[in-house]
Amino acid sequence: MLPELTLVSGRRTDIIAVGEKGEVWIVEIKSSIEDFRVDNKWPEYRDFCDRLFFATLQDVPQEIFPEDCGFILADGFGGHMLREAPEHKLSGARRKALMLRFARAAADRLLAAELAANP
Repeated sequence: MLPELTLVSGRRTDIIAVGEKGEVWIVEIKSSIEDFRVDNKWPEYRDFCDRLFFATLQDVPQEIFPEDCGFILADGFGGHMLREAPEHKLSGARRKALMLRFARAAADRLLAAELAANP
């Protein structure tokens, strides 16, 4: 998983993850009702993942989140998936381009961490 990966559209995901079988998940984190209401970009993320999730804290009402997205309830210790996200598979070309972007970003971040730890 990677936090804040910028997509080719210019949008930046909160979290993007790749599963064992290459399935791509995007998790959009919302900290409040207002955070959700002012965000009009999240529908665009569907074009860049196989499954789209929202994650939030217990204080945020679950019913504000779309039923056609997965739902994760988080606390200070972790998260619990309360609703699976429906699958909408990426095209082969989009998957390849996204995986290359993911791999390059992960490699760049790993190298930067290594250089910072061993100046």
